[in-house]
Amino acid sequence: MKKLLIVGAGGFGREMHAWARQHPDHGRAWTFDAFLDDNPAALKRFGDFAPVRPLTGHRPAADEVFLCGLGLPPQKERLIAPLVAAGAEFLTFIHPRALVGERVRLGRGVVLCPGAIVSADVELGEFAMVNLHATIGHDARLGDWSTVSAHGDLTGRVEVADRVFLGSRVSVIPGKKVGSRAVLGAGAVVIADVPPGVTVVGNPGRIL
Repeated sequence: MKKLLIVGAGGFGREMHAWARQHPDHGRAWTFDAFLDDNPAALKRFGDFAPVRPLTGHRPAADEVFLCGLGLPPQKERLIAPLVAAGAEFLTFIHPRALVGERVRLGRGVVLCPGAIVSADVELGEFAMVNLHATIGHDARLGDWSTVSAHGDLTGRVEVADRVFLGSRVSVIPGKKVGSRAVLGAGAVVIADVPPGVTVVGNPGRIL
């Protein structure tokens, strides 16, 4: 049985710890071993409920598998990419209470949290994350490293590029495109294409 290591012992990492233990593969294909985080006191105020080992310098072993416990795209890429380059095996994680439609393509390291809904003919890039009760409509695309926060809604045919962060309860109307490294603030309603690298807030969404 392989050892499961969760990268990041912050809030999302702690959520992933709980959800991984609810997965049917836990105790069968793999079992939780430790967090990887360069803050050795990351879990101190939570009773140090699990081991925390240094992330920097970790060399992946053949008996280890990994989950991404990070939410922000720049942080994900900065901390995960060196492990990938060193040969780490990252799981594509689908929580038992997530729903996945037909002809869906999921990249390496994708995380689908409880209540996430991914409709038909969707593509999720590597290390994309769909948080609690967020929905991805038919024919949509979510790029590498991008994150959809809780209760977000990408409707049909939406295209979200790489390294995009969508805050809680963001809605993007059908067919719109969101450029790379954009940030959509919590509650934004996107009714037009979003250029790369900008921040959008409000209803209707406007560029800051």
